[in-house]
Amino acid sequence: MANQTAIRRKLRTRRKVRAAAAERPRLSVFRSSKHIYAQIIDDTTGTTLAAASSSALKTGTKTDTAAAVGRALAEAAVAKGVKQVVFDRAGYKYHGRVKALAEAAREGGLDF
Repeated sequence: MANQTAIRRKLRTRRKVRAAAAERPRLSVFRSSKHIYAQIIDDTTGTTLAAASSSALKTGTKTDTAAAVGRALAEAAVAKGVKQVVFDRAGYKYHGRVKALAEAAREGGLDF
């Protein structure tokens, strides 16, 4: 995300999410060309509650792997007692791998 338009889109999304994240942890997504990473962050204390990445999970296509990351993250979060989160897509379109991760996390028990 090097260009100015992408940076502005990311900051605009992050501003809206931070306003809602005062009472809920934030599910943050980072997508590279090969992998996808997701973590649940408590912004009040600045700690990571749960994390998952595709570097450890390899299942078929990138979209299938993203869904596996969403399921793994949801399992880890529910095990720690986190069920409600705010989804921070970091300026990425809600499409493809980001959408697959989000839907799998919802199916795993997270509410957003």
